[in-house]
Amino acid sequence: MDDLGRLTATEDVRRVMTRYVYCADHHRWDELAALFTTDAPFTACTVEGAVQAQMKGRDEIARQLAERNHPGTVLVHHLFSSEIDIDTENSASGVWAMEDIVSTPPAPGDGEGPRPTGMHGYGHYRVRFTRTDKRWLIAELRITRLRLDCTY
Repeated sequence: MDDLGRLTATEDVRRVMTRYVYCADHHRWDELAALFTTDAPFTACTVEGAVQAQMKGRDEIARQLAERNHPGTVLVHHLFSSEIDIDTENSASGVWAMEDIVSTPPAPGDGEGPRPTGMHGYGHYRVRFTRTDKRWLIAELRITRLRLDCTY
């Protein structure tokens, strides 16, 4: 791949992640899921490294994200300092420093104790991409956390 092709692929991959956070912030779960391959795994980890959430495939990603995020929840995602490697003409990988802020409306008393109404997280998106039909898609996404602050 020549330099122009590599730069074009890098920008195309960067735009996929930009679209991902835009869709998340606007609760566009089906549109967000369409950025993934049909069988892509999506894993979110705790600060300690344990799996917090795991989804596989577009349908499950859209469903779980919709279930986890109340329509009144405000989501704000930021991406920083991407490091993207174009591995081949049709595969790439990248790491993005990230920050996310989640504000959830208080729930009526449900007897299960307090649940967070706010979350402020920091970490990284670790992503593999594949290109099919000249379109880059997320083949695997893993969120790793450095810090997570919750309010009640």
